[in-house]
Amino acid sequence: MTMNAIEQLKKHEGFRDKPYFCTEGHLTIGYGLNLDAGVTEEEAEVILSMRVEGIRKRLANAIPWYANLAAPRQGVLVNMAYNLGVAGLMGFAKTLTHIRSGDYNTASHEMLDSRWARQVPTRAAELALQMQTGEWQ
Repeated sequence: MTMNAIEQLKKHEGFRDKPYFCTEGHLTIGYGLNLDAGVTEEEAEVILSMRVEGIRKRLANAIPWYANLAAPRQGVLVNMAYNLGVAGLMGFAKTLTHIRSGDYNTASHEMLDSRWARQVPTRAAELALQMQTGEWQ
């Protein structure tokens, strides 16, 4: 498919950033993407990668010292921001203060002493350990 075909499809389908029902009654989003049909794992991975890259950029802007963290610790913040939103992550003020100062043990305890950890205990435990050790879990 050439870019001309894509541009034509974009023109005919139009872009909608929120789900809507098309003329056939299918839940649809974007440029006529039928949500009822689902997505392939490959499509979901492309979207996930794009979202993660956006989160990384927002974290770099919101947390000046983010870039100084080791990749596994950056990964913890990305994971939490993906789950909670960047604004939700920023609500972990004590945790972020401890991370900034390099007190990863206390930061991991603060992570676990939260409503978030009670909601997603397995995820929280893994990420707290990753923050503490600086190693991917």
